[in-house]
Amino acid sequence: QVQLVESGGGLVQPGGSLRLSCAASGSIFRISAMAWYRQAPGKQRELVAVITSIGSTNYPDSVKGRFTISRDNAKNTMYLQMNSLKPEDTAVYYCKVEGLGGIYWGQGTQVTVSS
Repeated sequence: QVQLVESGGGLVQPGGSLRLSCAASGSIFRISAMAWYRQAPGKQRELVAVITSIGSTNYPDSVKGRFTISRDNAKNTMYLQMNSLKPEDTAVYYCKVEGLGGIYWGQGTQVTVSS
């Protein structure tokens, strides 16, 4: 059984940094893409960062230059490094992995940016 578990969220002041982790407990074969999404109250879920199986990355303008997605295959873990955080970054952050067997989502971790 595949499970994705996010961690690393919390309360941060504007301008601060956080590193989110997403650990996979089961094997996911033929991974085509790994991504982070976020959803703020009353808003649609939006893509934050994506990394493909060959290592290419993509970010929306809202986070480009501030967020970095990465992975550690040996630990079956992906990360989202978030720098220069803004109040508008406040949301629940979700990791997603797309593989041969389907699409898997984590349960989410809360990130709050406030003074």
